Amino acid sequence: MRRFFGGSKNVPAPTLDEANKRLDNNIGGLDEKIRKLDQELSVYRQQLKNTRPGPAQNGIKAKAMRVLKQKKMYEAQRNQLSQQSFNMEQTKFATQSMQDTIITVGAMKQGAKEMKKQFKQIDIEDVDSLQDEMQDLLDFNNEIQESMSRAYSTPDSLDETELEAELMSMEDDLELEETPSYLMAPSAPTSEPQAVDEFGLPEPAHQHLVN
Repeated sequence: MRRFFGGSKNVPAPTLDEANKRLDNNIGGLDEKIRKLDQELSVYRQQLKNTRPGPAQNGIKAKAMRVLKQKKMYEAQRNQLSQQSFNMEQTKFATQSMQDTIITVGAMKQGAKEMKKQFKQIDIEDVDSLQDEMQDLLDFNNEIQESMSRAYSTPDSLDETELEAELMSMEDDLELEETPSYLMAPSAPTSEPQAVDEFGLPEPAHQHLVN
């Protein structure tokens, strides 16, 4: 068929975007033709209402029928092109999804290759050995901390009784230091002073009574 229409093997096939754009233009042209036919039909319907039955009305009706058939033909073509456009959109979507899948798979393959190179640089036995060494170091550090925080015990020669007595003595001294001086003055005598003679000696009680 290419021979009849002058086709060439070197002509590249249109892309999905180009083909779909061409379909959209054709659909737009058909929509415009259908719109004009609707306007013409509207005129004929108005004329049929204003014309009495007879040859004139039959002539208007024949024209309207011809326009209506043409409209139906354009609508069928538009529906076909719309379906083709939908199919091409679906094909485009599937093609784009497949392209995305190819890119994703390629990225995953590259990632797997990089992971294999990295795993070759790591020995699981070395990792286990490192973990054991780190655990030993942490345990040793805990032992050091426990040793540094150990409380020093008192000498065995100290007697608990002596310590308690010293503590009580310290409490008494502390109370004396905190007591005001005016509270520590001697109390006033409660009995009358005893009389003394001229030599400063106390007089007998009976002599004091006689006088």
